Amino acid sequence: MKKIAVLAITKNGIGIGLKLKEYFSDFEIFAPIKFSNNDEKIQWYEDSTTQKIVDLFKNNDGIICLFSLGAVIRLLAPHIKDKKTDPAVIVIDDNANFVISVLSGHLGGANELSNEIAEKMDATPVITTAADVNKTIAVDLVGREFGWKIDDDSNVTRISAFMVNKEKIGVFQNTGKKEWWKGKLPENITLFSKIEDLKDSDSKGYLIITNDQINDKDILKDSVVYRVPNLVVGIGLHWDTSKETILNGVNETLEKFELKQNQIARFVSIKKDKDIIGLIELGKEMNIPIEYIDREELATITAPNPSKTVQAFEGTASVSEAAAIKSSEGELIVEKQKFPPNLTVAIARMVK
Repeated sequence: MKKIAVLAITKNGIGIGLKLKEYFSDFEIFAPIKFSNNDEKIQWYEDSTTQKIVDLFKNNDGIICLFSLGAVIRLLAPHIKDKKTDPAVIVIDDNANFVISVLSGHLGGANELSNEIAEKMDATPVITTAADVNKTIAVDLVGREFGWKIDDDSNVTRISAFMVNKEKIGVFQNTGKKEWWKGKLPENITLFSKIEDLKDSDSKGYLIITNDQINDKDILKDSVVYRVPNLVVGIGLHWDTSKETILNGVNETLEKFELKQNQIARFVSIKKDKDIIGLIELGKEMNIPIEYIDREELATITAPNPSKTVQAFEGTASVSEAAAIKSSEGELIVEKQKFPPNLTVAIARMVK
C-alpha cells in the first residue's frame, strides 16, 4: 500500500500512533486539534472526526483507526462500496492489544499489514477471512505477488466458497511461476496437465493459469482464469497523441491478434525531451508501467519494418518494434500496426 493514514482520537491513541510512526515512517498520523501539543509528526485537524474519517477513507490506500471497532463501523458503513476499490481498514484498540483487519483484507492488503503491525507492536493480529483461518488458497490473491491478473472476477466468490469448504478444485497451468503456493497444496486440489481433463474430473471448480484463449464455455462457467502479464507493447507516437488514440490503437491491435489487456506487462516508447501526456495518462488509468528507451539504444535494434521518415524525425528507424524487442528481450509477435497520423503499436512477448 502506498498511502496509509492513522486516525487517533484519544491521548492513548496518539501515543500508539507515534509508536507506529517509528516502525512505519511513511504513515501519516491525524488527531483532533484539542489534543495538540504542537508535535510536527502529527497532522492536527479541526474538522469533526465523523467528517475526517470519511475524507481519509476516500483519499488513502489504507486507514488505521485507533479506537473502537463499533465506532469505526458506524462511521464508515454509509461509504463502503466494493472490495476492489475500498481502502484497507484496520482497527487497533486503545491499549494496542489487538490489530484487527476490518475491510479489504485480501485485495486491499489489510490482512498482510495487520500481521506486520502486530509483529512490530507485540500485539495479537485478528484475521477473520475464511481462506486465512483455514490456511487454504485465497482465490482472489493467487499469483498477485507475481503480477498475475484475474480475467473475469465474476466466479471468484463462488470458487472461493468451494475452496474454504474443501470441495474438489482442479488446477491447470501452462505459464507463470510454478511455485505460486508455498508448501504443500491443500488436499482438495488436483493438478491437471491438460485443460480438457478438467471437465472429466469430479472437480466443482477450476483455477486456470494460462495466456491461451479459452473457448469452452462449460469450463469457463466454473473457472477463475489468471493471466500472466508477459507482453511488452511498443508505442510510436507524436508529442500530441492523446490517451484515447493510444487506447483505441492498443485495443484494436489486441483484438486483432486475440490478445488480452491483462497480459500487458508494460508500455515502452522512445525517450523524448518531454514525456507524452497521453501515454502517461493511459498508464495511470490502466495501472501499467511505462518504460522509456534512448534513441541511441533503439537504433541498434534490427526491426522488420524500419522507416526512413521515422529515422528523420526520431533519429532511429524504428520506435514501436525496436522498443518492444529491446524491452522484452524476447520475440516480436505483432509487427508494427499503423494508426495514421500519429501512432504505431507493436507487441513482443517476454521470454524470462
